[in-house]
Amino acid sequence: MVGQPGGDTVDSAHPAWSPALGHVLDLVTSWQCGSTVTAVFDVTADAYGRFMGRYSEQLAARFADFAGVAAPATALDVGCGPGALTAVLVDRLGDDGVAAVDPSPSFVAAAGARFPAVDVRRAPAEELPFGDDTFDAVLAQLVVHFMTDSLRGLAEMIRVARPGGTVAACVWDYAGRRSPLDPFWAAAHDVSPGVRDEAGLAGAREGHLVQLFAAAGMPGADRGELTVEVRYPTFDDWWEPYTLGVGPAGLHVASLPPQERDRLRERCRELLPAPPFTVRAVAHAARAVVPVPA
Repeated sequence: MVGQPGGDTVDSAHPAWSPALGHVLDLVTSWQCGSTVTAVFDVTADAYGRFMGRYSEQLAARFADFAGVAAPATALDVGCGPGALTAVLVDRLGDDGVAAVDPSPSFVAAAGARFPAVDVRRAPAEELPFGDDTFDAVLAQLVVHFMTDSLRGLAEMIRVARPGGTVAACVWDYAGRRSPLDPFWAAAHDVSPGVRDEAGLAGAREGHLVQLFAAAGMPGADRGELTVEVRYPTFDDWWEPYTLGVGPAGLHVASLPPQERDRLRERCRELLPAPPFTVRAVAHAARAVVPVPA
């Protein structure tokens, strides 16, 4: 969803070679063939922050509220990235009450430097380096859709949560065309028909997170929607983060020859309102309480 100047909101639904480019093209080929590529987030924390930080920082507080995170408690941030959700958890629970993991070395380094007293480790969701029944809350913000195996990742989250504890996750509504990236992917489909977007990823459509929770061993999860808004003063402020190579969208931009990249940029400009404009994004969320043994 995209807002018109003045604050009104409208639906934004679809109306040069370098050595590094070879690596980018390999990743894009893997992505377009159906792989979920961890390496698409092997970028600096600054690049990710410029690309998604304005959304994830707002989302983190809403997500923590949805999960009912409050002291005294312990919490694990699964797929912490540079630490948007970690910051909220630390604010609520203190350094000693929070741990975080991410498979990206650059993100782990950034989160560790930002929160030196927090237990930050490099690990994928599918192999959490903690014992059973360790945390009161286990959260994954904007992560399930990029897990190599979403069911295994969720099962691991359940394993490390204490009986009576909460497991929660959220994913942008890509399938419903309410993600922050919706104008970009609409333009990409116009310029490059058949390009693979993120609508088919795990949890990215209504009700799918709840289905995944059930399949992982937690039926009857509650679900909700979390909404954030970001204001852009200029078109370039919106476009520039897409040139940083972050995620599938950034890889797609990096893979294009200059002329086609220019076409994509101008098509995005056509689909967006005249600046300043507001992008509204909605994430699907699910939460469940780990059963207490009888």
